[in-house]
Amino acid sequence: LYNKGKAVRYESNIVYTNHMAGGAFRGYGATEALWPLECAVTKLAKKMGVDEIELRLKNLINVGERSQVYAPDEVLESGLLKEAIAKAKTMARWDERPHSWQIDETHRGGLGVALAFQGSGVANVDTASVEIKLQDDGYYTLYTGSTDMGTGANTILMQMACEVLGCPIDHMTCYEADTDVVPFDPGSYASSTTYVTGTAAKLAAEDLRAKLLKTFAMYLEVAEEDIDFDGVTARTKDGQKSMTTQELAPKLMVSFGHEAQQLVGFATWGSHTSPPPFMVGIAEVSVDTETGQVTPLDYYAVVDCGTVVNPKLAKVQAEGGIVQGIGMALTEEINYSSTGRLETNNLMRYKIPTRLDMGTLHIDFVESHEPTGAFGVKSIGEVVINTSCPAIQGAILNACGAELTTLPMISEKVFQALMAKE
Repeated sequence: LYNKGKAVRYESNIVYTNHMAGGAFRGYGATEALWPLECAVTKLAKKMGVDEIELRLKNLINVGERSQVYAPDEVLESGLLKEAIAKAKTMARWDERPHSWQIDETHRGGLGVALAFQGSGVANVDTASVEIKLQDDGYYTLYTGSTDMGTGANTILMQMACEVLGCPIDHMTCYEADTDVVPFDPGSYASSTTYVTGTAAKLAAEDLRAKLLKTFAMYLEVAEEDIDFDGVTARTKDGQKSMTTQELAPKLMVSFGHEAQQLVGFATWGSHTSPPPFMVGIAEVSVDTETGQVTPLDYYAVVDCGTVVNPKLAKVQAEGGIVQGIGMALTEEINYSSTGRLETNNLMRYKIPTRLDMGTLHIDFVESHEPTGAFGVKSIGEVVINTSCPAIQGAILNACGAELTTLPMISEKVFQALMAKE
């Protein structure tokens, strides 16, 4: 995020314990790293007496620049970072109101901000393959090894393939994850599906479209360049002849000799880079100074995930990630007994946020164009969880001066921090 420093050092310790092992979760390391980083930037801004966003803008990486902790030869190729920040500031009225205010006798309000990068797949590792077949009924089937975990990934892949073929999305079905049937895919992890598998889907659709044009040209007895094809119907440009995929497919299945074939598009693709999506999060909270209870009021988020393929799915991805982050920030606590027994082992004790605990979410997008991805896409799956914790920490700090350094920021910790400050 911040590449204006002259030197950078980071280190970590691996610790063996007898507690439950940590596993993969949305954000997968970036969330934990951005928590102290963004809290530190907020603290620095307050010590310097400058606006928290202005300090970030002065140190933020720009398109065309390198970063000391990025691959040394990698240049940030896309991103509307400053535009996203400006939009978030407008949504939250950042410049038009105080960042700390008295709500009533015991409650104070505060605003906090955080920025985040993530990635899009694992560079030089993730390589996905996609196959698209024209079936005997004239409809298409897309085969992918990725798994739709409720994110709408299948819809996205079909949208991208149908965009190339030209057909409506109801002319395509998706067959996923069955490794006996589908081509290889690294899996739905590392924010890779839309960027890596989606680009493979686009290339596979281009391969199939080229084969379809060649085949239609043979049956219609014209040159390929004399055909208009919308994914369903091929028409000669003079309007004299036409044929649909539903008419073509049976001919291919029952013909003999060189005409007998099932048309299949196939592509494999992996990237040399992992273009980072960008997010701005501004949290507005209420803090009860008598109990330390923190209540989220509003959350303003602007995401740059490149081209937004499906706005509704992108919005619910952002909402889901933010709410998961709110849980990590305020309620999801893991406690062990003195003998090492997990005490928060059910959803009565391990408290995930409900609809009543998240306040109002305000989501918007800026669309940059990532040159390495199909249609200019980047990822959105993980970046959207990363700003919740530090933005809420900054909002609490602005509201009442209580500085929290461990998660979750439950009411007892906030109250203790208030008492320590006094």
